Amino acid sequence: RGGDVTYHGPGQLVVYPIRSLPGKHGDSSPADITAYVCSVEQLVIDTLAELGVVASRKAGYPGVWLDAETPRARKICAIGVRIARGATARRTMHGFALNIDTDLRYMRDHIVPCGIAEHPVTSLREEGCTASMREVADVVARLASERWGSGVSDRHDVAWQYEPDVVGMHITQRKPEWLRPHVEHGTDVLATKKTLRDLHLVTVCEEAGCPNLSECWKAGTATFMVLGERCTRACGFCLVDTRKPDLPDVDEPRRVAEAVARMGLSHAVLTMVARDDLDDGGFEHVARCVQAIRERTPGTAVETLVSDAKGDDSSLEKLFAVRPEVFNHNIETVARLQRIVRPSAGYARSLSVLARAKRAGLVTKSGFML
Repeated sequence: RGGDVTYHGPGQLVVYPIRSLPGKHGDSSPADITAYVCSVEQLVIDTLAELGVVASRKAGYPGVWLDAETPRARKICAIGVRIARGATARRTMHGFALNIDTDLRYMRDHIVPCGIAEHPVTSLREEGCTASMREVADVVARLASERWGSGVSDRHDVAWQYEPDVVGMHITQRKPEWLRPHVEHGTDVLATKKTLRDLHLVTVCEEAGCPNLSECWKAGTATFMVLGERCTRACGFCLVDTRKPDLPDVDEPRRVAEAVARMGLSHAVLTMVARDDLDDGGFEHVARCVQAIRERTPGTAVETLVSDAKGDDSSLEKLFAVRPEVFNHNIETVARLQRIVRPSAGYARSLSVLARAKRAGLVTKSGFML
């Protein structure tokens, strides 16, 4: 982003504006990336001005600089953006990293920041500015809302209110009896199990150790888990296997559709293991499962409970295109607990995935654990 190698670490304010840009010359044209980069640079320059630090651009170099056109030129903010173009919007990605109280030894002794060896880096603290991280963030947020949001702002800060939990809680007491499910293995449960075994299908009911398995299977329902039984992530609450997964089974969509038909489901729920090893995160495979169900039982509504596809637009679009009746993506927990519960995911990314599904006109759904 902006050069060969960059650095993000403590004492640095990293900001990723998420905007949908208009086409430079109409809807079918690319966005004006140069104008957007200049807009980001100006946001940082204006922020520093409010903090009493005079900054500017430097000809031929990205980012924000101090004493830009003098022999003492030094870089205080790195900027690197990308525009991901989806079906309806040109969405901005990445952003800027402003050095506030950063340990600059990482950039001075270990890397050449952004490939610029001829000019040094600096920070607000080295320049004598004592503003805190929160004070700088407040100025950035206000000026960003004025620049891009007509002054309208709806903030949901987390960092200043909570320290992220990094360890789990030790459970020392048994669940109360009213909360403990009663397992049954009657005729109806065994009939559902036989259908799934005959078709060599995987369910999240079994792989994730769901305590409600017998209740659902007794009613003749199950949540199909496609793309195998091995996940490429290791969420703190999940029991699914995390060994190296196999390649997707090309016959699985047909078998899932057959199971839906045999079980007489009017509403089928598909979930998936996260497949970060695949270029599209497995979303083409999920889309094929949806299509197969509709071909086999046209009246069945399909709900897809999917991963975040690492936020990739092109992957998400593959599922958006087949328009499942419900697009489900679980946020799982509050922002404070994301790091311990979902170390490979993120609260903001999940919100973005749901927002994009909503923008595509889909019915969205999410879940939290209590």
